[in-house]
Amino acid sequence: MASRRSAEKTPPKEVAAPSSSGKKVSDSDVTPAVPTNVIMKLAFFSVAMIFVPIGMYFVTVNVGGTSATVGGIVAAIMANVVLVAYIFVAWKDDQAEREAEQKQKEKKAQ
Repeated sequence: MASRRSAEKTPPKEVAAPSSSGKKVSDSDVTPAVPTNVIMKLAFFSVAMIFVPIGMYFVTVNVGGTSATVGGIVAAIMANVVLVAYIFVAWKDDQAEREAEQKQKEKKAQ
């Protein structure tokens, strides 16, 4: 059996309130963790991942007059095309950031 603890508890220590001298000291960084252009690219490709395959399915089935199986295959291929395009854009963006960082390091070294 476990030993019984005493019922006495110490009250929590009170945290001192910050001084209200009128000065507001803020050393925190309030910039977003992810840049806006990255969020916009992700949003664009997310919307494309929804509408491109569905649109191609209906275009293939209704306009092309093919079966639903062919439409499904085309939709799957188009989903992969959108995914590969997103990976390529993200890779190029990361590559550009690395090159800019390398140029900045070379500039500091001089």
